[in-house]
Amino acid sequence: MCGRYAASRQPQDLVGVFDVERWEPTETLAPDWNVAPTKEVYAILERPLKDAEDPRPVRQLRTLKWGLVPSWAKNPEGAARMINARAETVHEKPSFRRPFASRRCILPADGYYEWVTGVDERQLEEQGKKKRPRKQPYFVTPADGSVFAMAGLYEFWRDRTLPDDHPRAWWVTCTVITTEAEQAPLGVAPADGPHALADIHPRMPLMLTPDRWDAWLDPSRTDIAELTPLLEPPPEGLMRAYAVQTAVSNVRNNGPELLEELAAPEESTLF
Repeated sequence: MCGRYAASRQPQDLVGVFDVERWEPTETLAPDWNVAPTKEVYAILERPLKDAEDPRPVRQLRTLKWGLVPSWAKNPEGAARMINARAETVHEKPSFRRPFASRRCILPADGYYEWVTGVDERQLEEQGKKKRPRKQPYFVTPADGSVFAMAGLYEFWRDRTLPDDHPRAWWVTCTVITTEAEQAPLGVAPADGPHALADIHPRMPLMLTPDRWDAWLDPSRTDIAELTPLLEPPPEGLMRAYAVQTAVSNVRNNGPELLEELAAPEESTLF
């Protein structure tokens, strides 16, 4: 799954990378090295501009709230549980099938964090003993330093308790699509650590390579049979993973030091 990631690139950089046509400087976020559910995040999407005479879709850089609220939800309370959508079932789940058909986006990141349980704690878990496990976090990022373009969906939700002109009357929320983690060797693996993404966690965010960006963002593509191939995992060997400090486990910690590679894991693992 994807429950935490880093996004530190400036909006001007993202505009250039993704050929964005429209971005409002008022929608600027500070660099975030510890993005957690319910936070505001950057998203690349295509849709007609509001009140524009030209109905064509325009590629935009927008800020959305991470944690999808279905359009039919009575309230937004379950948003924190809708941070991920499984690629295998996204086309059929009630919460995701409509946005999958026409409201797809890209969530740009530096990379994402995932945790591996320490040896002693994992044994206690397997024995059914109730001890909170200590876990070693790893940062997973493209080996070539490029943007990690996570496949996402977005949705609109209307808060009926507020008047139409209220700034919070409409929510725009998003979710990250996940797929099975690669079992092939990492492009760059740590000397003392996992050799494949599947060694860290069985799931990973679905990364879209640049050759899929246009098709993924195109809202006119609504045929499920045409969209399904876009959910295939990227080529193997594009990623690297390395141990980072356990401070990232606390969402209150936020800074570039969280991405610094450790010489060795702080918590011992099975590797």
